[in-house]
Amino acid sequence: MTAKPKSRRRTRPVLHALTVLALLAASAYFTYALRVQEQAKAPSVQMVQDKNVTAALKGGDAGGQKWERVQSPNRSVLRDATGQVLATFTDGARTATLTGPSRTFTEPANTTTRVVTENWVRLMPEPWKQGAESAPWFKEWFKKYFGSQEDDIFAFAFQYGDQAPVKKDAQGVPYAGDASFGPLNPTGSEGNDLRLEQSDFYDYLGTPYTFRNGVKKQPQSARYRSMDCSGFVRTVFGYRARYPLMPDDTPGPGLPRTANGIARSSLGTDVIPLKGVGAQFRPASIDLIQPGDLLFFKLDARTKDRLDHTGIYLGTDTDGHQIFISSREEANGPTIGDKGGTSRLDGNGYYAATLRSVKRL
Repeated sequence: MTAKPKSRRRTRPVLHALTVLALLAASAYFTYALRVQEQAKAPSVQMVQDKNVTAALKGGDAGGQKWERVQSPNRSVLRDATGQVLATFTDGARTATLTGPSRTFTEPANTTTRVVTENWVRLMPEPWKQGAESAPWFKEWFKKYFGSQEDDIFAFAFQYGDQAPVKKDAQGVPYAGDASFGPLNPTGSEGNDLRLEQSDFYDYLGTPYTFRNGVKKQPQSARYRSMDCSGFVRTVFGYRARYPLMPDDTPGPGLPRTANGIARSSLGTDVIPLKGVGAQFRPASIDLIQPGDLLFFKLDARTKDRLDHTGIYLGTDTDGHQIFISSREEANGPTIGDKGGTSRLDGNGYYAATLRSVKRL
């Protein structure tokens, strides 16, 4: 992407400290709505609450915050003086979950589900390992992004949902906006391969893309503005968040092309390891998953031992259900709606019953 929209706050330390003191004195949060044009967000994303971000966490005194190590998976957790989790970093993964201003994600056209979350999911420049909190690269990264309202993984994901506005780079190339799943299948029908798969991010963009291994891919005009389930994940984590990408499922230092390839790769950390694709391999517990994790499903018996769907876990909705977003044929694009299957991981619905593994990238 030639240019990337930025909405990063640049606050001088003194002014920032005064602001924090004012907020603390008032002992309350203030509320406001993010305007679409100012914050470059889809209409379904609102900022509803601003949390206090202390000067200590922006690079000053520790202020009572402490680090702790947690197992299964091995990770480092930063807590404030009251024990509240401020950030989580998992060994072997670049995905970090930071606590920040609360946001509400919705998709009014297709569902009444509302996900209200204080989680901001971002990619670090390096995979986490124990003790990395002392590394210069981490200190610089954390100072920049803790409390930042710059677009994160969740914001990227909802910029391709139903009725999301088109966003263009400096050269006029649309890089975000309502995406479809894929072109109609000439031999398909409702409920049976209605739309074709294999639409990747470069198809959506309509521009050729050269991968870091030198392979160049050409977009297909029929797939313009389309992305299948793994194409959606590659758009969000790869094209937008800059995680390295591979042109296919060949093992390498980048995100593979398919759901099956991503799930079986050595990238990141397997929160729920893949043990098999049959119904008996449904995870007994999903308590370990956290917002931003990649989910992998076995939906179609015709794909034999391959996993054939992937999505991004968002957290719980206001009704307490565990919700994810993915690009689906039935909904014709990225959705948290229930067309083609209930978008919940709890219970015994279609996707809950077909979940097979979870990866933290």
